[in-house]
This record gives sequence, C-alpha cells and structure tokens, in this order.
Amino acid sequence: MSTPAETTSGSTDSQDSTPVATPVSAVEQRLAELGLTLPEVAAPVAAYVPAVISGNHVYTSGQLPFVNGKLEATGKVSTGTEGYAEEPTVSPEDAQRFAAICAVNALAAVKSVIGDLDRITRIVKVVGFVSSDPTFTGQPGVINGASDLLGRVLGEAGQHARSAVGVAVLPLDSPVEVELIAEFS
Repeated sequence: MSTPAETTSGSTDSQDSTPVATPVSAVEQRLAELGLTLPEVAAPVAAYVPAVISGNHVYTSGQLPFVNGKLEATGKVSTGTEGYAEEPTVSPEDAQRFAAICAVNALAAVKSVIGDLDRITRIVKVVGFVSSDPTFTGQPGVINGASDLLGRVLGEAGQHARSAVGVAVLPLDSPVEVELIAEFS
C-alpha cells in the first residue's frame, strides 16, 4: 500500500513518447500524497458482495485491514493492562492505523461500483467495530483512524455520522472492521 494508484493516460512524455502515468482521481491523488494506494477490492470471505448501490448511495460491506491480501494483525484491542496473557493483543495506536487501512479498503469497494471516487459527494455514515478486551473503552479513538483518513482525502465531503462499537470477536480475528455509506453524483 505504498505506491500511488496510477493509470496510463492519453498523454505522453514529450521527449520519448512514453505514456505518462497519472493519478486516476483527485481522491486517489490525495491518497498517494499520504503514501497510500487504493488496493484491489478484497475478495469476500463469505456470501456477500463488497459494495452495493441503492439510489445515489453506496453501502460497503465491512472491510478488514488487509494489505496485499494479508490481514495486518489479529487479536483484541487492549491497552496492555487488561486481557489474558495467552491472547494476542493489539495496541489502540496500531488499531487506529488498521482502521485507516479499513477505510482505504472501503474506498476501493466504493470505486468498484461507481468507477471514480471523485463522484463521492459525502460520506454519510461510518460504522466501526473494534474487537475489544472486555475492559477496553477506547473504541471511538480507534475508529478515528478511519474518520481522520476520510477527512484528509475527501475534505468536507469526508465528514460523517459514525458509530464505534466494541465487539467480542471479528471475522478472521481481525482487531477492527469498518463499513461506510457514501453518497455520490
């Protein structure tokens, strides 16, 4: 997730007529400026599709923090002062970073059904799930990773309503999962 998303445009370099790679959209350019690339949409792990359109809204399925087809971490989010020693834990700071990866993956799902992220007029709602140690109460801070990323790449259109929910376990023992609703034109 470290190289910019590119496509070959119709323009060429004036010196050697080689096609010049340019960012696909303004949103993808902002992702590239953050060192992020819009990934391929992750294959569903069960019987569902990554995103659907209803009217002028896209509803994404929950997105996990996959990078290059691999889950970034597993376990419950914990400050380290709670939980069971034999269970893998993830720090709130790492979980916040994973929530941002989930948001990028959700944007990829949106793009898969509308074609161009510049068509997004507003992120209406974000729902974030945090696999939490029973005494962990910092779910809003974890999901800020997704919210902050959406604000940075979409500006005012990235401001949204949100829920941040602590859960006992997530698919594949992921520490976080994020879904969103995007309005588009």
